[in-house]
Amino acid sequence: MGTRLGQLVERLGGQLVGDPNLEVTGIAPLADAGVSDISFLSNSKLRAQAGASGAAAMIVSPLDDAFVAETYRGARIVSNNPYVYFARAAQFFAALDEVAPAPGIDPSASVAANARVDPSAHVGAHVTIEDGAVIGAGAVIDAGCFIGRGAVIGELTHLFANATFHARCQIGKRGIIHSGAVIGTDGFGFANEGGVYIKIPQTGRVMIGDDVDIGANTCIDRGALADTIIEDGVKLDNQIQIGHNCRIGAHTAMAGCVGVAGSATIGKYCTFGGAAMVLGHLTIADKVHISSGSMVSRSILEPGQYTGFYPLAKNAEWEKTAAIVRNLAAMREKIRALEKTIKTLTEPTKPTEKI
Repeated sequence: MGTRLGQLVERLGGQLVGDPNLEVTGIAPLADAGVSDISFLSNSKLRAQAGASGAAAMIVSPLDDAFVAETYRGARIVSNNPYVYFARAAQFFAALDEVAPAPGIDPSASVAANARVDPSAHVGAHVTIEDGAVIGAGAVIDAGCFIGRGAVIGELTHLFANATFHARCQIGKRGIIHSGAVIGTDGFGFANEGGVYIKIPQTGRVMIGDDVDIGANTCIDRGALADTIIEDGVKLDNQIQIGHNCRIGAHTAMAGCVGVAGSATIGKYCTFGGAAMVLGHLTIADKVHISSGSMVSRSILEPGQYTGFYPLAKNAEWEKTAAIVRNLAAMREKIRALEKTIKTLTEPTKPTEKI
């Protein structure tokens, strides 16, 4: 299935340069796009590649448009943010081919008598929904999912196969929870008595807002007493760990393998590169951006880009540098002693007083 360029621009905006009746069937990268595809240019360094592309139409910024037009002969859609336009166009084309799951409950599903499942929701094979759980309108619960007691799944939220959503936790509208994710596991709470760990019951919940994406095998712990909070629009990649009683601010995004220890508070519109780590009980302000692989060991109270990892080097060079770092304290004392000696040798001699 496809659409006319004119219809696409009517839906998504932008300025069309070319034939509005041109039929396009999908969206593809610059190098792979064919005569029925749209492509996009979001990096000005690729202008030459865009100019030579075989795409039927190209999404470009006003800045790049004049350069691309010199060699590219297809239609152009001029947008202030080509990458966002690409995302919305990709959503549109995906929806054309999407087969919506039929409303209803699969016969193999186990649904408690006092659970409430909206008639428009889809509950797949071998799903378990426990007492008091609520499944909202248009929600999709794929095969093998578990929904615990009193849990709430919001409207149009999609749990992919084998996701686990534990008791009393809640997620809002239009959420996505990918396969293997576990929401509402016990937080890592123990008291130590003479070397023996005593478990602290984790009685809080996980409360998730609207439009939140949670990646495969990501785990979010329930709070110990209060709740773990994930605000609207948060995007979590695969294999992320969010500890108990954390608060993740609206529209914050984290790449794969990020770890956030318990009771950390992270602001709105933050980003975390892959494998970044945040220690517990820290506060991170709004609009903070943490580089991949960085360890956040103190609170960050001002917005900006922060980096805390050691640059990659050949192993032999790294070992030399590590040895130097280990000896910095001793080197510091030696330098101080040398400075004192130099100061003593270079100070003018005071004249001897006559008696």
